Amino acid sequence: MASANVDLVRSIYAAWGRGNFRATEWVHPEIEFVMVGGPSPGTWTGLAGMAEATHEFLSAWEDVHTEVVEEYRELDDQRVLVLLSWSGRGKTSGFDLAQLPWIGANLFHLRNGKVTRLVLYWDRDRALADLGLASEAGAAEAPG
Repeated sequence: MASANVDLVRSIYAAWGRGNFRATEWVHPEIEFVMVGGPSPGTWTGLAGMAEATHEFLSAWEDVHTEVVEEYRELDDQRVLVLLSWSGRGKTSGFDLAQLPWIGANLFHLRNGKVTRLVLYWDRDRALADLGLASEAGAAEAPG
């Protein structure tokens, strides 16, 4: 049975899957939003900071979206790791992410039904290493 935290993260992805990026009831007012790697890494604070970073990121892409959520993993009572892949096309370059799949991870820190920190990793192996789960890095691609 999924926890309330996993259920909340699933609902966020459901909204994003419908193209609803404006819903913010899940955001803690002082959220820390972090992008690790990619074209615009950095850290932003608060809803306005997260909105600015997200707008800047999304404006570089056409039809960027979560292609597949592979797993919602509850790490502890305050963190949910989401393993996913993204799809999209660069507006300027025309580069299609399908040519080089973007296999990433997002880490949600939650408290009292709100996301207090959201870390977007462009590189799943980096996320797993940062979380001390490096032995799992590349395991999905390993023959079985």
